[in-house]
Amino acid sequence: MSRYLSVLVLILTTTITFAQNQPKSFTVKLISNTETITPDGVLDEPIWESAESAYGFWEYFPLDSIQARQQTDIKMLYDDQNLYIGITVYSAGRDYRVQTLKRDFRAGDSDNISLLFDTFNDGTNAFLFGINPFGVRREGLVSGGGNDRRGFTISWDTKWKGDSKIYDDHYTSEMIIPLTAFKFKEGETKWRFNSYRFDTQSNETSTWMQIPQNQNVFGLTFMGDMVFEKPLGRSRTPLAIIPFINAISRSDFENDEKLNNVKVGGDAKFAIGNSMNLDITINPDFSQVEVDEQVTNLTRFEVSLPEKRQFFIDNSDLFASFGDVRDANPFFSRRIGIAVDTADNSIENKIIGGIRLSGKLNKRLRLGVLGIQTEADETNKITSNNNMMFAVQQRVFERSSIGMFFINRQALKDYDFLEPEDKYNRVLGIDYDLISKGNRWNGKFFLHKSFAHNSGGKDASAGATLDYNSRYFSTYSKFVYVGEDFRSDLGFIRRTDIFKGIVGFERIYWPKKGIINTHSFRFFPIFTWSPSMDLKNTDYTLRSTWEARFLDFSQVSIGMENNFTFLTEEFEPTGKDGAIALPENLGYYYNNVQLEYNSDRRKIFSYQLETTLGRFFNGRQYSVQGMMTYRFQPKVYISMLFDYNRIELPQPYASANLWLLSPKIDITFNKSLFWSSLVQYSTQQDNLGFNSRLQWRFAPLSDLYLVYNDNYFVNTFAPRVRSINLKFTYWLNI
Repeated sequence: MSRYLSVLVLILTTTITFAQNQPKSFTVKLISNTETITPDGVLDEPIWESAESAYGFWEYFPLDSIQARQQTDIKMLYDDQNLYIGITVYSAGRDYRVQTLKRDFRAGDSDNISLLFDTFNDGTNAFLFGINPFGVRREGLVSGGGNDRRGFTISWDTKWKGDSKIYDDHYTSEMIIPLTAFKFKEGETKWRFNSYRFDTQSNETSTWMQIPQNQNVFGLTFMGDMVFEKPLGRSRTPLAIIPFINAISRSDFENDEKLNNVKVGGDAKFAIGNSMNLDITINPDFSQVEVDEQVTNLTRFEVSLPEKRQFFIDNSDLFASFGDVRDANPFFSRRIGIAVDTADNSIENKIIGGIRLSGKLNKRLRLGVLGIQTEADETNKITSNNNMMFAVQQRVFERSSIGMFFINRQALKDYDFLEPEDKYNRVLGIDYDLISKGNRWNGKFFLHKSFAHNSGGKDASAGATLDYNSRYFSTYSKFVYVGEDFRSDLGFIRRTDIFKGIVGFERIYWPKKGIINTHSFRFFPIFTWSPSMDLKNTDYTLRSTWEARFLDFSQVSIGMENNFTFLTEEFEPTGKDGAIALPENLGYYYNNVQLEYNSDRRKIFSYQLETTLGRFFNGRQYSVQGMMTYRFQPKVYISMLFDYNRIELPQPYASANLWLLSPKIDITFNKSLFWSSLVQYSTQQDNLGFNSRLQWRFAPLSDLYLVYNDNYFVNTFAPRVRSINLKFTYWLNI
């Protein structure tokens, strides 16, 4: 008898496992244009009863092997203009947590549901639309297969409608998304689809397709199919005109200059067929864009900050994903519109206009062309430049791709102050991106070459990465070479004349009992050699870390670092005026220990703390960083970022207490009126900055902004720069 039971169990287990590995699918029914659905969040239209459901969500966290305890049901319909989505989200009660009522909210610490649409069925790019119990919406783009957070952005915007309705044990949502918001092939019969949901009351994250926890919840490897009842037709070609007018009053107290001006410009968006975009900008203005978060930089190198300007967001991966994002990125869009003045300060360089064509020529081939013209500022010895990039990407095998690009930055005319080597800079390159079918192997291989006047022969950059990701083991390997003559004026090149190697290993454990969900041990060595110094080892970091994630979403990690740095140039880390720099051509051995804790981010009050203690070059370092947040549900979100570093160096070198304090308050009076204020106090940058922004969204993606900026020197508390902007922008579809 026991033998028969064993056979039966084996058959059932095999059947269940086979069923789990099969892609799920549902049919999207075509409805008549005479059917009316009002996106009020109430699923009371009779047509919803005929729609097929995407149901049977799987738990992703804390377990990834069982059906979700709180289920979700998704229904879809479509006509020749819109995709209609009706969602029922079951919950333990009405105690929902949200961060804000403002569009494009952060998802991980609040209740919401997101839907992913892989419209070209390629597993590399997808559109994301999300909504929370209060009907607040967000939209975004996923690129690179969703393998890491660099391929995820919610800065992208498009017009669509949606709302939610809260009941005792569930909430419902309705979405109406124009088909013109997507890019897809005419005649397509199915899209790949998945959905993920955060439930703070049940401490559960769930997905429609089952995803193992060692994969990202927004990854595009594990997706089902949404099958259209009839093939999709040719999308109408919309034209969006987005004009703006900005009145500005600005006072530069440091240079005793004042400016009162009215600026007019705008953007235009054309859809070329179903899969290409043409974007045009004239005299753009980014005064309403959120200010950059200041950081304390204790390294010798520049810090990379994220792009927030809307014009550069759509299909940004097609331009920005070449090379190595940390050490050899040939295109970094933030270089455009920023230049260095005669005092070596970064200042705004006005953009006259630009054009960008991007999208898919067919299912496997993507094309991107970008051209931006900047204005001359001869007072600060800044030339007028044409900034151009051409990129093409061909998908090969299942999800991998080969890409080629050409970048050209060229001054439009000869200036008296222009050095011959700065007249132009060009970069040509080829990349191969590897994404295996099951997403266990990921990698990149690239070779780039730059061209400039009398640049020298060591003007190449090359690299290779290869990652392995499984449930219990992961490895990471990277090798990068950047020649000492390599230049990419529109790129982010942290340093040249390096050969860098990394071989990391991680062992992951999944306890069956206790409060720990998963924990891991990681060893991550980094070595850097200088080719021009006969491959002298100039840097190494040996990093060991233990990290644990708890069942309540909190996390803790303990790490140790052993470092060596050979300074090829002198370095002064404190930023003090007149401080003596650490001398070049000397090597320094130093180590430290690190402790980090992140509390349960679902709570009304949450916090993050990190501390470092140890040696720092020839001295000592003690630092503590953190973030505290508090929510007054659902309209007020308060945060406080703090960063303290104590650097103690022996005489005659300087010691310093470096402070960075940044409190912020976000108030969303309703889903149309928002007020945000940020204070940033940095002793390293000798700046106290105030930024306050009032935004009224009076129509879809149309806003009135009032932005106030004020900056002071820290030591003397003297004013530096003050400005106030009143900006009106309107999104008009024609």
